[in-house]
Amino acid sequence: MYENPVITVVGLGYVGLPLAVALARHFEVMGYDIDEKRIAELRSGHDRTGELSRGELTDSALEYVTDPEALKEAHIFIVTVPTPVDAENKPDLRAVESASRFVGSLIRMGSVVVYESTVYPGCTEAFCGPILEAESDLIAGQDFFLGYSPERINPGDKVHRVDSITKVVAGQTEKVAQLLAQVYGAMNGNDTFIARDIRTAEASKVIENAQRDINIAFVNEIAEIFGKMGLSIYDVLEAANTKWNFLPFSPGLVGGHCIGVDPYYLAHAAEKIGVDPRVILSGRRINDNMARSIAARLDAELPRGARILMLGFTFKENVPDIRNTKVIDLVRALEEKGHDVAVYDPIADADEIRAHYDLSVIETPELAYDAVVGAVPHSGFAELPLRGLVRADGLVADIKGIWRKRSVPQGLRYWTL
Repeated sequence: MYENPVITVVGLGYVGLPLAVALARHFEVMGYDIDEKRIAELRSGHDRTGELSRGELTDSALEYVTDPEALKEAHIFIVTVPTPVDAENKPDLRAVESASRFVGSLIRMGSVVVYESTVYPGCTEAFCGPILEAESDLIAGQDFFLGYSPERINPGDKVHRVDSITKVVAGQTEKVAQLLAQVYGAMNGNDTFIARDIRTAEASKVIENAQRDINIAFVNEIAEIFGKMGLSIYDVLEAANTKWNFLPFSPGLVGGHCIGVDPYYLAHAAEKIGVDPRVILSGRRINDNMARSIAARLDAELPRGARILMLGFTFKENVPDIRNTKVIDLVRALEEKGHDVAVYDPIADADEIRAHYDLSVIETPELAYDAVVGAVPHSGFAELPLRGLVRADGLVADIKGIWRKRSVPQGLRYWTL
């Protein structure tokens, strides 16, 4: 359809920025984000997400655009905005709706609009398409065309980057699918898979994370069972992992923008067609309840009104991403039990934590806490001097097995899942 398309990427977060920079090595690419501070930071060579280095940004041909009029020159629009859930765990499509209205005002005859945001099967064509049509006075599949290529970004992963993984693509027509295969293939050595249709591609993405969520839920459930038997789940997994086909999943808090969210999109789609997604929602209930379960077990080990140091706040190790972190649930659950919790995370942005969770974090840990809780295994936490941080006979609570292979100082109590 286009030999050398001009591309606009809408949304320059964890997904959009690496994609835009990778595509800009092969095409003329414009990047747009509603966060003007974010655009200013990127222009100066700073990526607050930590996904790209200063050199990768300054060496890139990516053009950061704040004037929507300039975006009208694009042939392909790629939407990479968040798709969270609301307070009732229902799909929150406000960002997708807003981005669709924005892109709809820009497209013209022959434009291609691709969504990378994780959604339920049918959302691109049944929800986004009509919005684009209403804003553009054009007809989807006739005047402009829809596409879908699910994002597979793993925050903090420097190996499985957007230009080194298989990209699934789908189009409203065969020509659109082939175009997207060529575009994405240009950046990743033609490692693309053309799905049968857009709904199939949407479905493939949503089950990727639902599958992981269910497997982690199983491990979390057996962690509770074995804990009551006096067994450590980490010791059990270490033995079980010696079998060649045992799946290596670990227990813990399941948050973030994908695994803790996407199963609800699949459940929503199932319920709309009258199917009760029992396994999916059962896994979600187990994982969503994990923070309270851990808090109850810790409370049983602590004196009343204990001073607790919580190590880590982000949703996973070595990334600054605090979206949907379940550490906040653990903090609140311990506070509800009367404990005083101080949170320390040298990677997370303190202002973002305060703005999103109304929580102040400390810059430097004090001494002689009643307990230290290893919630997120950031690099460096394993080497922290536990003696001094924890008072004599205090508790070292190791949720993620950070100190399993280390000799905990004499006089301190050690607890793990």
